[in-house]
Amino acid sequence: MRDPAEQNGISTRPSRRALLAATAGTGAALALGGEAHSYDSDARLRRIVSGMTLEEKVGQLFVMRVYGHSATAPDQADIDANLAEIGVRTAAELVARYRVGGIIYFTWAHNTRDPHQIADLSNGIQKASLSLSRGLPVLISTDQEHGIVARVGRPATLLPGAMALGANGSRTDARTAGRISGAELRALGIRQDYAPVADVNVNPANPVIGVRSFGADPKAVAGLVAAQVMGYQRSSVAATAKHFPGHGDTAVDSHYGFPVIEHTREQWNTVDAPPFRAAIRAGIDSIMTAHIMVPALDDSGDPATLSHPILTGILRGQLGYDGVVVTDSLGMQGVREKYGDDRVPVLALKAGVDQLLNPPSIDIAWNAVLEAVRQGELTEERLDTSVLRILRLKNRLGLLDRPYVTHDGVDRAVGVRGHLLAADRIAERTTTLLVNEGKLLPLSRVTHKRVLVVGADPASPSGTTGPPTSVLAAALTELGFTATALSTGTAPSAAVIARAVAAAGEVDAVVVGTYNLSGASSQRTLVAQLLATGRPVVCVAVRNPYDVAQLPDVQAYLATYSWTDVELRAAARVIAGRVRPRGKLPVPVLRADDPTSVLYPIGHGLSY
Repeated sequence: MRDPAEQNGISTRPSRRALLAATAGTGAALALGGEAHSYDSDARLRRIVSGMTLEEKVGQLFVMRVYGHSATAPDQADIDANLAEIGVRTAAELVARYRVGGIIYFTWAHNTRDPHQIADLSNGIQKASLSLSRGLPVLISTDQEHGIVARVGRPATLLPGAMALGANGSRTDARTAGRISGAELRALGIRQDYAPVADVNVNPANPVIGVRSFGADPKAVAGLVAAQVMGYQRSSVAATAKHFPGHGDTAVDSHYGFPVIEHTREQWNTVDAPPFRAAIRAGIDSIMTAHIMVPALDDSGDPATLSHPILTGILRGQLGYDGVVVTDSLGMQGVREKYGDDRVPVLALKAGVDQLLNPPSIDIAWNAVLEAVRQGELTEERLDTSVLRILRLKNRLGLLDRPYVTHDGVDRAVGVRGHLLAADRIAERTTTLLVNEGKLLPLSRVTHKRVLVVGADPASPSGTTGPPTSVLAAALTELGFTATALSTGTAPSAAVIARAVAAAGEVDAVVVGTYNLSGASSQRTLVAQLLATGRPVVCVAVRNPYDVAQLPDVQAYLATYSWTDVELRAAARVIAGRVRPRGKLPVPVLRADDPTSVLYPIGHGLSY
């Protein structure tokens, strides 16, 4: 049963005066000397900061995870998880104990079941914070990049991810995608999105960025980053350019290791920096740091998250950025490699960070910062600088005036027909045709009526229906084909391949979904044996477009850049000829047998 306080928080549209009177108590309204109707003066925000205790200031710096669908009444399993990891039972207790300034939502933390529940959770968190003495609204955030990283799923609108938008190349579409996503997040009470990715993916082997990047051309990436920033922020959601100073050329995932970027200072200026400069010019609200080492920028051996030369010297000084700087998750190995969990938050603040995201133990991190101030390693004035930046952001987003959301607002914005149609149209402009020997595509419903869809079925991105083979088969059937699905997985065995080959003998054409092919992948054997049947074979790269280099004999190859439903349905319409392919490669594809040679350059893309 939903907490009545949460339910009441969004069942009507209360006035701002009523909200402040009902929930602020001796909190934000009194912190302004009773003049809660006006938050537009920086002097008033400074007055709030001056009235806060040291403990409250420390709390404002943290953005923390918490398990559960409700702020006060989560499931018992989530209570147990909270007690084990955080030492509290609920989100409300987390806010009360640590006075956290932000909370991040995750699907795996059971925060995002459905739109009304998310709105109720957001309102419950706000009520818990505002009911405290000197309580302030909480800045709720999430990773809603779209494409392969999304925390809020259906029935919310799921849009093409960054590399797909890069294949489209339209800044208008990128801005529209940001505006739609921002409008839906705002309706759910989520006011900070950790998107867009500003990394320039110049390393095809990048294990953590890849299709999360708009592409490999710094100028093109910069334009699309700026467009998305404007889209999000016109919907009053803080965009976050990440991962500064640039995570696009690494073969190490900073979740599990400590990447070192060997770019020279000039390479950084020409490759990595342009999208961040563009984001700053576009008025970006927040920038996320990377747990990477760039010796050309700081040869101390510290990750950028803990680097004063990078964050204060370059980002603040040279690039002139004065907005909020947020760390990437402090639970990632890249930032824990050199220092203990008690030192990391202190060093991040000394480097120039404002928000400390998701430490492994908030108790250790919170007390470490508190003790650093008491011992003189950090000054309270240093904390005041970051707290003021955070409050300015909350004020700019309207949180200090209207922290609550409504079910009516959710229903007017989330997953509405206009947004869904826009997502479909944008996706149609991203599908990229790389190979089309003998003009195999588009497939004819007369000569290729019966279609077998096989291939990899990776776990679906959050909130999509999946699996990819089933989505493609269903979409092709709706378009007039008779399509069946047979999942062969990312590493098909000989027996599975034999079953697929036998099934191919009963159809007119085969569609194969490939996923992150390597030279040793048995997916290559699957495709080769299907080609040997003589049946027409259409391949679809459902993640990395680089897959095509491993299949030189394929007759037709499409790139979708992700295996979300919206991209797969668009690919089906391209296969069927309902729309023509328009996408152009935003990254070069190198030859598998000679990685120094380009097989398909940036801008390659066929059409009908």
